[in-house]
This record gives sequence, C-alpha cells and structure tokens, in this order.
Amino acid sequence: MLVQTYLSFEGRCEEAIEFYRRAVGAEVLMLMRFKESPEPAPEGTVPPGSENKVLHAALKIGETTVLASDGRCVGKAEFKGFGLTASVKDIAEADKVFAALSDGGQVTMPLAKTFWSPRFGMLLDRFGVCWMVNVVTE
Repeated sequence: MLVQTYLSFEGRCEEAIEFYRRAVGAEVLMLMRFKESPEPAPEGTVPPGSENKVLHAALKIGETTVLASDGRCVGKAEFKGFGLTASVKDIAEADKVFAALSDGGQVTMPLAKTFWSPRFGMLLDRFGVCWMVNVVTE
C-alpha cells in the first residue's frame, strides 16, 4: 500500500507548483488541466471558465511524490489537521528550506534546537499548508 498526500488548492494550484519549484526544488512529474481530460467534469462540479485550471498534478519533492489539483476551484483552500514534514540533512539546509517556505507565509514555531533535533521549526506557507522542517540525526 502507498499512502500519498493530495493537496487541493481551490484555484491556486499552478501558483503553488511554481512556489514549490522555487522553494524546495519540486519537479513536476505530471500535470493535466481540466480541458485535457479525456472526459468532461461532471455538470456543476467546477465553475465555468475553469478549463485551464489543474485537474491533477504530481510533484516530486525530495524523495516524495505529492499530488495536487485546483479541486473544485471554489474559494480559499483550507489545510487543517495535518502537516508536511521536510526532513533535511543539516542546519544549513533547514535554514534555507524554512526561509523559502515561510516567504509570504506565517512562522508558527521559529527554527530552534529541540531535544530530538539540532533544528526544528513550523510554519504555514502562503497557501496555508503546514510545514515542519526538521534536521534528522542518527
């Protein structure tokens, strides 16, 4: 079994993809727009004018594939009750990733030494996705 994260950006997926490309080196493995679907969206599931929005995308971030779309393109995305953890190799990488992801977002726990890591911090990125950045030690 493979369990993957699927993020619905409600109309801002393409913007999010570009942000994650710059912030964490995300690589687009696949991107399909609504207009490219072999079947039209069921009547009433997406607003008119959404044909260029992202129906489905797969992003490789580090060793992980994160799936994303514009969802139903209806307003503000809400990401509650979960977070993505970026496990990095050292403090310099933690500082770099944390700064990039927090650009335009909100730091909820500044990077600091913890009992489990020389550097750990939490933030909400500009889309409201919770990220935890953690230096992994052996």
